[in-house]
Amino acid sequence: MRNGLRAILLLIVGSLLGAAENRPAGTPAAPAQPGSHVSPLTAEELIQILDQTVDWYRTLGLQQQSATQPSDLLLLYANRQTADNVVRLAFQIARANAELLSSEASSAEPAGAANRSPQTFEQLEQNTAERSDAIEKEIDSVRRTLATAPARAKSDLNAKLLELQGELSMVKAQKNLLDTMSQFVYENDAKRASVSALKARIDAIAATIPAVTATSTTPTAPASASGSAATAAPAQSQLAGNTVPRELGIWDLLAEALRLSQKLSTIGTVDERTKALQETFHKIRAAPNEQLQRLSARADQLATAADTANGAALKALRDQLDTLAWLFTQTSAIAIPLSQEAVLLAQYRDNLDKWRASVKRQYHEVLRVLWTRIAVLAGALIAVFAGSEFWRRTVLRYVFDPRRRNQLLLIRRIVTWVLVLLILGLTFITHLSSFATFAGLLTAGLAVAMQSVLVSVVGYFILIGKYGLRVGDRVQVGGVSGEVIDLGLIRMHLLELTSQEPLGPTGRVVAFANSIVFQSSGGLFRQIPGVNFTWHELTLGLPAGGDSLALKDRLLATVTSIVDEYRGEIVRQAETIKQTTSLPSPTDVAPQVHLQFSPAGVEAKVRYPVPLNRCAQVDERVSHKLHQLLQHPDAAKPA
Repeated sequence: MRNGLRAILLLIVGSLLGAAENRPAGTPAAPAQPGSHVSPLTAEELIQILDQTVDWYRTLGLQQQSATQPSDLLLLYANRQTADNVVRLAFQIARANAELLSSEASSAEPAGAANRSPQTFEQLEQNTAERSDAIEKEIDSVRRTLATAPARAKSDLNAKLLELQGELSMVKAQKNLLDTMSQFVYENDAKRASVSALKARIDAIAATIPAVTATSTTPTAPASASGSAATAAPAQSQLAGNTVPRELGIWDLLAEALRLSQKLSTIGTVDERTKALQETFHKIRAAPNEQLQRLSARADQLATAADTANGAALKALRDQLDTLAWLFTQTSAIAIPLSQEAVLLAQYRDNLDKWRASVKRQYHEVLRVLWTRIAVLAGALIAVFAGSEFWRRTVLRYVFDPRRRNQLLLIRRIVTWVLVLLILGLTFITHLSSFATFAGLLTAGLAVAMQSVLVSVVGYFILIGKYGLRVGDRVQVGGVSGEVIDLGLIRMHLLELTSQEPLGPTGRVVAFANSIVFQSSGGLFRQIPGVNFTWHELTLGLPAGGDSLALKDRLLATVTSIVDEYRGEIVRQAETIKQTTSLPSPTDVAPQVHLQFSPAGVEAKVRYPVPLNRCAQVDERVSHKLHQLLQHPDAAKPA
């Protein structure tokens, strides 16, 4: 259907198309193809190169993310200028090659279809427009003449005006027909449609790159290279002064090393893509250079032939030379930017090499400082643990008191871990002020969250004081009596003893938090070290009517006779109490008997010292002797 409509339209305008063959002398001819191909690149290759160039151009975003120092920003600025020029030249090459593709499409039509080429329709449209303008001018002239013409000439002028208006209507109708045919031919020409789509796609890609749509002129390659070098020069001087801050901690040095390693990887990736683009442009440089050589050789042949030609042959040679000149200009518009691309990309890679060298220096400097800090940290920790081990061996060798030995070993552990934490904090934290702030917040949080634990730790140091506890002491905590078997930093453990005589272990172990020393209820009772006796009391009712004083003396003599068996040991322990408590005189450990009145009569309160390990036996003997004394008949005799 479309082919039939096209044939009908061509038959209608056949008479008009014949005039297109006699083109005016000043109109440029369609370029003739000197070889098998006019354009160095196909449309697919052009789009592929543009996509690769635009993808490479977007690596500036990766570089911008890695540029964190002033020197990096200077190199980034130089690379951005170079990349803008590379992209502009790439689109310049693409547009020049698209024009060659358009010329190739026009020259590739069959000879029989020359009259139906778009150039023919363009020439017809131009001729029709010129005829329309000429007729309108003639109509205006006739109308001006008609306004001043005599009455006898007006009829002829009116007839002429009507004839011109009819001719103008016919020309406009032809122009509308030619417009329709031209559009139809363009739509049905596959090669021209492909070239038009290529140009539209090039413009669409260019619209996404601000550097291409900018109105600024594109600098030449030498100027761009010198500008990049001038920009990179101060960057090099700035890079030379980059040093690693000595106050950085190990964490910051590790982070800096990882960041620099990532920056090196980014630079390497950008350099690889730049190298790939450089190789792509290098490969396509051969085709336009060969094209220029063929055109130059063909021009020399035509110039030699023109020396002996004349007439129509000379005119044909002139047309071919004009075509070759146009092709040479378009091909040069591809070859020259390709040479500029090689210079710009080489400068771009040179900037990347300088950047990479600078980052490598920083990276190696950071690693050197990092390994130095780690070595110092390891040496300090080794020194601390070696000193701790020396402390432990010295205590075990020269301190024989178990209680003092445990205290010194505990202090050793505390000092060791405090020094370790201090060394780690000063090594890993960058600034001392931040460490102090962090330590203060951490301490406050621990004080709230571990209040009971901290109170127990403080209670430990109170328990091991001058009159403090040690393993083996017999204590009473609240209603629990026991022997200390372990005294830890947080709590102590007691082996529970029976509350009845004789004292002995119940088989249970009781644990108390050291914070017991801060509690108001309960209380903590402990035997003085080296003292192993206690006082017992008995209250006896004396017989009525007897001699109370004489009975008192007899009771005291009986109890004293029993206590004298172990009195020496009790006196020695009393001396220990004196030394411990700094009393002015030895404590009296002799038995005592006191009389007191009660509603039942006179009572005697007997108080005597008893060794803790013999309480039951002594109490039994005292009770038995006193009972015999009170049951004796002489006890009831009056004075």
